[in-house]
Amino acid sequence: MPGAESAEERTTTPAPPPRDRNPTPQEKILSALPARADAVVIGGGVIGTSAAYHLAEAGVDTVLLERAGLGGGASAHTAGMVRTYFPGAPSTGQRAVRSLNAYHDFARHTAVPLALKRLGFMVLFTDEQQIAGFEAEQRAQRAVGVEVGLIGPREASGLNPLVDERAVLAAAWSPEAYHVDGLDIVRGYAAAARNHGARLFTHTPVTHIDDDNTVHTPQGRIKADTIVCTAGPWSGEVASMASVDLPLAPRTMEMLFTDVPPSPHREMPMTMHAASGLRIRSWKDRVLLAMGAPKAGEAREDWLGRIAEHLGTLFPALDGIGLHRAWSGDFDAAPDNRALIGEHPTRRFLYAAGFTGAGLCQAPAAGEKLRDLLIAQ
Repeated sequence: MPGAESAEERTTTPAPPPRDRNPTPQEKILSALPARADAVVIGGGVIGTSAAYHLAEAGVDTVLLERAGLGGGASAHTAGMVRTYFPGAPSTGQRAVRSLNAYHDFARHTAVPLALKRLGFMVLFTDEQQIAGFEAEQRAQRAVGVEVGLIGPREASGLNPLVDERAVLAAAWSPEAYHVDGLDIVRGYAAAARNHGARLFTHTPVTHIDDDNTVHTPQGRIKADTIVCTAGPWSGEVASMASVDLPLAPRTMEMLFTDVPPSPHREMPMTMHAASGLRIRSWKDRVLLAMGAPKAGEAREDWLGRIAEHLGTLFPALDGIGLHRAWSGDFDAAPDNRALIGEHPTRRFLYAAGFTGAGLCQAPAAGEKLRDLLIAQ
């Protein structure tokens, strides 16, 4: 497996996405934490900036605290796709449909246009039970607005010429999937939140939370009427500071690039293998792929070998192709891979976490839900 053997030795790491620069001492003085706020949002990724915008737009006095730069955590380490079809999770699809509609209208609310490029999303079925599972839930998916249908192997190969139609039985096809720069979403929401009066503080990690919702940071402390936890992989840690238990387990995802294929397809849709979770999509003249990360105790070369085996079976043109590390990051995962959005029953603590790398797809709806929960308190 030449691709698997070369991956460790020849890595290609693109330049990391731009982050907010460290503030100067003068800027720190001019941006001192206020004594209190109606809502203190902890976490400045796509979910946190969406929450800050929706709260501030509703007239809530909002402060956001981010430990590094805006969008520098899980929001920066994704495949840059927003989609509405989530197999086995129509409730996630419902939030994603609402969110995609918001992205189409993003410029009107934030003055930042999003360059949404439609690619589509396809799930390859190699087992009859997978097809039966799709058919059993298709009505529920469509009931919440998800556009998805069953297609045959030939049509799947027509949509993605890399697919070997002899290796698949059928596929789910959802045209409503788009490439987008996640940092554009973060920047748009952050700017719009500021325009509505929210105050955003970067490089301000939370170190302690008192029982009365006083939030401590190295830059000072702030009393929150309501804490809103949107800290991605650190949400469990933040929640524990407030004596709140969120059943989250950070999960690592690594993205890989292939060499330039013999016949690159620039408009290839995101394509997922239902059995293994392997996902591929076009990325300029190469292919970007992901299949989690090595399992506990699994050697990296064995993990790469599994990837190479699936590539050779499903996408013969990629058989033996060189694989190179692109980027990796941790994601917040809930036990069933469905996001946790809610409120603590006895203290003013809201949370939105456990998006497992799909925060871009659900951020607008999550921000709206957090706003509604806070206003109803």
